Amino acid sequence: MSAIETLPLENVPDNGLLRFLTCGSVDDGKSTLIGRLLYDSKTILADTLHAIKRSSEKRGLQVVDLSLLTDGLQAEREQGITIDVAYRYFTTGTRKYIIADAPGHEQYTRNMVTAASTADLAIILIDARKGVLTQTRRHSYLAHLLGIPHVVVAVNKMDLVGHSAEVFEGIRRDYLAFAGTLGIGDVRFLPMSALHGDMIVERGDGLTWYDGPTLFEILESTTAVHSAHAEKFRFPVQYVCRPQGAANPELHDYRGFMGRVESGEVAVGDAVTVLPSGHESRIKAIEVFGQSLPQAIAEQSVTLLLADEIDISRGDMIVKSGESPTVSKQIEAMLCWLSETPLDPRRKYLIRHTTRDSKAMLAGIAYRLDINSLEQQPAERLAINDIARVGFKLAQPLFVDPYADSRGTGAFIVIDESTNATVGAGMIL
Repeated sequence: MSAIETLPLENVPDNGLLRFLTCGSVDDGKSTLIGRLLYDSKTILADTLHAIKRSSEKRGLQVVDLSLLTDGLQAEREQGITIDVAYRYFTTGTRKYIIADAPGHEQYTRNMVTAASTADLAIILIDARKGVLTQTRRHSYLAHLLGIPHVVVAVNKMDLVGHSAEVFEGIRRDYLAFAGTLGIGDVRFLPMSALHGDMIVERGDGLTWYDGPTLFEILESTTAVHSAHAEKFRFPVQYVCRPQGAANPELHDYRGFMGRVESGEVAVGDAVTVLPSGHESRIKAIEVFGQSLPQAIAEQSVTLLLADEIDISRGDMIVKSGESPTVSKQIEAMLCWLSETPLDPRRKYLIRHTTRDSKAMLAGIAYRLDINSLEQQPAERLAINDIARVGFKLAQPLFVDPYADSRGTGAFIVIDESTNATVGAGMIL
């Protein structure tokens, strides 16, 4: 049976949703890889395929340029580069996927951070002719920093080096030497040719010496983040639902707390604690569009009803009793600075953590990381794309977990109040 052959409906497994990211240096073939994956898995609509064929012909190409499937901006198609993160959605019948195609240029590193923050797996492409480059190291470090549990190093364009096993093994050794200093654990290496489709969905004819799985087989078998380990229940309140002028008398006393389950799960009857007040209650009901559910799991948006009347507002957090996060007015974090305007230690910023905002001041920069040598260097300011360990003092307490334990409550963004622009992204230590 081929990788994409359909099974009888009653025998089709459900492997859940997998979010993955493609990243690496400029012109390593990220967009072409995604295009080939969609093309060979037969998940491209006929009108979309016709449109990219027409675009390829306008550019004078003899073959279809599959990178056009993700390079959607006009500037991207004109220059043949990726600028913004492009998302594509597809399903194989056994699993649903969300693909994020991150730009390779250093000036767009901040866009890669956005895509990596929700990914379960990172595909780091390396041009077989060029080997491990600075941007390869930067994206690998960011993938590790952002807690992506699975990394696939895809050595692309093997057809341009004669499908050489020696070239592949040399790049593998170089990358492992770098990855070892970071502590990256789950790394798999894959030779491929995205242009010709070798080792993407089908094995192809040029890499017969490689006996490992194809990219498609790796994706189908990878565990998603939320199913990898048990997580504590975290529910930041987004909105308090109080129906006004309800025709149904039963709704006059209705008080529901709407939001998204960031991690863990909760069931009707569970004992919960509300932060920051510390008041305790039990889950009376869980609803979605007026329908009752017995439980809610990570990434579900639901309405929770409690057994007791408690004053709760947006920015508060509901957790299981006995599983409270740290409540703190000071945080230590690894910060990726995303703005062309440098970080100013004298300015006040706004930190947004889940649904809660707090004014903040920089408490200090412990060090700035040199991405090439991984050396920790002293710094007084941070420029665009800098990565540093910093401390913040907060005007309001936040309810935080270490990023290694929970992405949802371990991450925050820094906002410039004067422009309302996002200028930094942080991972709490």
